[in-house]
Amino acid sequence: MRKLVLVVVFSLWSTAFFGQAAFDKFDGQDDVTSVIVNKKMFEMMGSVKMDNKDKDSQQYLNLIKKLDNLKVFTTNSTRVTSEMRTTTDKYMKSAGLDELMRINDGGKNIKIWVRSGAKDSQIKELLMFMEGTSKGNETVLMSLTGDFDLNEISVLTDKMRLPGGDELKKATKGKK
Repeated sequence: MRKLVLVVVFSLWSTAFFGQAAFDKFDGQDDVTSVIVNKKMFEMMGSVKMDNKDKDSQQYLNLIKKLDNLKVFTTNSTRVTSEMRTTTDKYMKSAGLDELMRINDGGKNIKIWVRSGAKDSQIKELLMFMEGTSKGNETVLMSLTGDFDLNEISVLTDKMRLPGGDELKKATKGKK
């Protein structure tokens, strides 16, 4: 019984650790542009006082308070794209993510997975892998963690101008 408990604890710990560091190997590579925003930055952004808040700005401030981590990696390298694809597939299976949508359109391949929260539209983690963006052969890997509503994503993609934002907006339609 003790061995079983140790195995379960270790497997849960290793999955959580892998989730934190699975994509970090792409940070700092010569052929990769990376943007990493941690919880502390989201907290600082959320505490900004705005005198003239419109509805979108208020939604944006409410959303960023719910986010823990954002990692976006982009590359034009076929070698790195292959590595990203392999790492994403491995992570997606080990993390127990559910496929939200898949698009294959004129050389552009987009896959979006999520780990749901308490409600269907509540998201703990969103992972997007996109090959062949509108900029040509660019590949984008994005990981977003926190406790947020899927319908709030369009506000984030607009305000932060995230690659793949249009595809994420499509994913939120009809998921109310």
